[in-house]
Amino acid sequence: MLVTFKSAVSGDLSMFEKNAREILALLGKDPEEARGIVTVDQLPGAIGALRRAMAEDKARQPAAETDDEGAPDDKVSLYQRAVPLLEMLKRSLQGREPVTWGV
Repeated sequence: MLVTFKSAVSGDLSMFEKNAREILALLGKDPEEARGIVTVDQLPGAIGALRRAMAEDKARQPAAETDDEGAPDDKVSLYQRAVPLLEMLKRSLQGREPVTWGV
């Protein structure tokens, strides 16, 4: 199932439910809620929390991950998945618009 994030100042962003729930928890939102909102007042805190989680994830990643056969690892990190949402949150803060999500 997909979770779609929306903002009046950005295009829609869809994520697999598992990944979206992980990020919602990082933002301090209930990951079990099917719908929700990050209000304009909550955006600075959400941006900060997401940036911290992204920095921690990036610091844990080796410079060049490979699988058992030496080929590049195709796993998508939290850092990579969160970049589009971070951009949406930043644009929403600039435009003073909330971000909503729903299944």
